[in-house]
Amino acid sequence: MSAGPNATEPNPHDHIPAAASNFLTRYVFSTDHKVIGVQFLFSSLFFFAVGGLMAMVIRWQLAWPWKPVPILSQWLWSSPGLGGQMPPEFYNKLFTMHATIMIFFVIIPLLTGAFGNFLIPLMIGARDMAFPKLNMFSYWIMWPGFVLITLSFFVEGGAAEAGWTSYPPLATAARSTPGSLNGQTYWLLALLCAGISSLTGSINYITTIVMLRSPGMKMFRMPMTVWALFITALLQAFALPVLTSALLMQTLDRLAGTNFFTPVGGAVANAPAAVGGGAPLLWQHLFWFYSHPAVYIMILPGMGIASDVISTFSRKPLFGYKPMVIAMGAIAGLGFIVWGHHMFQSGMNPALGATFMLSTMMIALPSAIKVFNWIGTMWGGRIQYTSAMLNAMAFVSMFIIGGLSGIFMAATPVDIHIHDTYFIVGHIHYVLFGGSTFAVFAGIYYWFPKLFGRMMSERLGLIHFFLTFLFFNGTFFFMHIVGWHGHMRRIADPTVYEFLRTPGVVGMNQFMTICAFGLGASQLIFAWNFFYSLVAGPVAGPNPWKANSLEWATASPPPYYNFETLPRVYHPPYEFSVPGGEDDFLPQTTPLPDNITLDPVMA
Repeated sequence: MSAGPNATEPNPHDHIPAAASNFLTRYVFSTDHKVIGVQFLFSSLFFFAVGGLMAMVIRWQLAWPWKPVPILSQWLWSSPGLGGQMPPEFYNKLFTMHATIMIFFVIIPLLTGAFGNFLIPLMIGARDMAFPKLNMFSYWIMWPGFVLITLSFFVEGGAAEAGWTSYPPLATAARSTPGSLNGQTYWLLALLCAGISSLTGSINYITTIVMLRSPGMKMFRMPMTVWALFITALLQAFALPVLTSALLMQTLDRLAGTNFFTPVGGAVANAPAAVGGGAPLLWQHLFWFYSHPAVYIMILPGMGIASDVISTFSRKPLFGYKPMVIAMGAIAGLGFIVWGHHMFQSGMNPALGATFMLSTMMIALPSAIKVFNWIGTMWGGRIQYTSAMLNAMAFVSMFIIGGLSGIFMAATPVDIHIHDTYFIVGHIHYVLFGGSTFAVFAGIYYWFPKLFGRMMSERLGLIHFFLTFLFFNGTFFFMHIVGWHGHMRRIADPTVYEFLRTPGVVGMNQFMTICAFGLGASQLIFAWNFFYSLVAGPVAGPNPWKANSLEWATASPPPYYNFETLPRVYHPPYEFSVPGGEDDFLPQTTPLPDNITLDPVMA
């Protein structure tokens, strides 16, 4: 695929856009991709704190069932009838909203909204996104979602309680009647807003990457972060319309009396028993057709970030650049045909189940290619153990653990045993916290100087990393053990099962909870480091890490027009420690000296 228009000659239509004229249009309703990226960053970090606090309350309940939660019990459950205990239905709201917020309002907006918006134009040498106003819309359409997901805690009937998967007939059983799950409707509308945001963003990313690359920026000269975001945008563009349609149909089931998912005789408030005729399993197919690719929407950008960080701080070219691109494409392609492994318990035809099982296991192959390539990049390198590098290395190691447990669950007989147990919870957290969130931390530590023009404290960054790594594994590793022994998820009181009334399982739950509180407290170090460095961190130069990609070829933070003259690209972004070079890095904007010859595969 060739580079963008006029890739070999300067674009005659290129011009520096005029700066916004007032505060509102420059920093609030901005069309500047960098401002929009920062808006996504701060919004998602806020909801990261909200979702994390919910996790603390969940873990308290599991460790000490029905014991009053400090502070929260006095505020919410102080009535004599409750005695300070958490109501069982509130626990359902907690695990539903924790997962929903973390997936749809934290990880996806952080990786695709924040990093995607800020980095793509800078890394391909463009002035802005292809559609700046659509880009602004992609952020502000999130705000109705932010408001609706928050209000669902306070409307009549409370927040959604059907789990983040929102399976009918539970999710459609009660409509707008007193005491019903009215928050479920707010949940559906909030996710519709988040989906529209992601869909418009993906259209912008694809168009920008295909059409606006700077002269010389061939597709195989793009950094891995751009490749990852490009493939992620393709995933979103093809998968999101399916989820959006399903959300609309379930909303109509709740509000307009339709029966897309409500079975005959389903528990519909104030309706005859014959009302129904919908297919609950249809929702599962539609939901997982998006939500399994969504796992890769949440992990592929992390793979790109880890690749750039590992190469930079190993001071070595990325090992196997093209195989890594192909592996990411293979992961995305296979992600579309494996959604049924979430439904092994649904009674599907065994032959179809075997097909889903084998195709799921196939994803291990391109994933292994990426892991070997990351290790190959570090092998023999002059590794600099910065906060960004350590978080990127943690991403790789935790992704390996999460991926290996995923192979267990891909086997139908094994999945039947561990389905809906804490083994599943441990797996998904190793992939999404151990994977995606460590990648987010790596990206923030790495690009903070470019975002804000200042450096974060490396000492605090190292303390934050080691505590987070320690408490993360203490929290989630033992979930695999208790889950294998039958500890069901989404149960407020695990001691109701006779076989779990053992000191070992109870003690593990308490140990995991203590580690979870340590994990939450560790993020206070990150928060202090982040916000203090915004105003008092050492001033960063344009390229503090001596990296090669184009975002480091402009000021920190970049001006509103990004580049005074669009840069010309001469080679790939991973030319570190090139034999014969005067320095150990070779920016993409620097022509190759006569005495240096690159590998023809990479040139």
